[in-house]
Amino acid sequence: MAPRKRRPTQPPPSRHPWAADTELVGLVLELTANAPDSLYTQYTVGLHAWFLDQVRQTNPELSAYLHDGQSEKPFTLSRLDGDFLTSGKNLKLKPNTTYRWYITALYQPLTQWLAEWVDHLPDMIQLRRAVLNIRRWHIALAPTTYPHLSTPTPTHPQSLSLSFLTPTSFRRKGHHFPLPVPTNLFHSYLRRWNDFSDHPFNQTAFLDWVEENVVIQRHRLESMKVAAGKKGVVTGFTGAIALGLDSGASQHPEFSQLFHTLAQFAPYCGTGHKTPFGLGQTRLGWLSPETPALPSMETLLAERISELTQQFLAQRQRQGGSRAQDIAETWATILARREMGESLQAIADDLDMPYQTVKTYAKLARRAILNNDR
Repeated sequence: MAPRKRRPTQPPPSRHPWAADTELVGLVLELTANAPDSLYTQYTVGLHAWFLDQVRQTNPELSAYLHDGQSEKPFTLSRLDGDFLTSGKNLKLKPNTTYRWYITALYQPLTQWLAEWVDHLPDMIQLRRAVLNIRRWHIALAPTTYPHLSTPTPTHPQSLSLSFLTPTSFRRKGHHFPLPVPTNLFHSYLRRWNDFSDHPFNQTAFLDWVEENVVIQRHRLESMKVAAGKKGVVTGFTGAIALGLDSGASQHPEFSQLFHTLAQFAPYCGTGHKTPFGLGQTRLGWLSPETPALPSMETLLAERISELTQQFLAQRQRQGGSRAQDIAETWATILARREMGESLQAIADDLDMPYQTVKTYAKLARRAILNNDR
């Protein structure tokens, strides 16, 4: 395993809206649009790039660390929460409608950077041709620390609920696993906890306890495919789940405490993978089924990428290994987004690929589809 990149340090700011020792916080920005601008389907890639650039402008070392310097990402970014218009193959913003964008941080240097940033917010976010005005910000998840979050309490309820607002998925044997199995949930939370807190717990022992003692009491779940990150498709679940403890759980009170601590931690860290691209947004409690769904164009794009990926894989004589899958996903992502009306240059920018390479892949993908139709 490669050595972990040294984490940057940052002195506490002179002014901040929360204590200087804060390690976790969640914000929500309220945004509005002046015009019915088109919003490209994978705009979460643009939000991710915009946020990292905001950090880079004042703290390049921290930005580099957030981008690629650690095994776990110390932040989550949501999709835009609000009403969209659909027009042909595009999403459109509704003028004078409020959109909410959630940002969480679970790493002290980042929470302190956010404290200064909210004091000097830019006027707008530009996502290609779409402009969103930043009106105000609020605290969405209370500022806290890891020791405070893990403070023992005399009693705990025997059950708790978690709601998953956006598609949530785990990686398992090279595939997506779209089910909230308790060991997967708490493995996801504990990895992040152990990576960013100074109070790590034994992972194997705790997950064995979860396997034996945590039971699913009820659930309301729906699965869907969504294009997430720079390429490829994720099959995930949304909905809510209620978890309870078996009678034998009381034999290990320290694990019962950790079970409840990590549930409190879940809204800050998100669930599963690709949380910096809007997936795995999690809340404590059983939320109503009226939680807004993803715009349908995102689902359509995901389904098209998945369909094309399978076609390209079927055409390749050697389908084993990750290289064939990676090439098929790249071709499928480029062609599907091109079919949705995006320019090759915009796709190249999002994928961090040379324009000529994207152009070549688009031609090869079209040729493969034509050959398949003959």
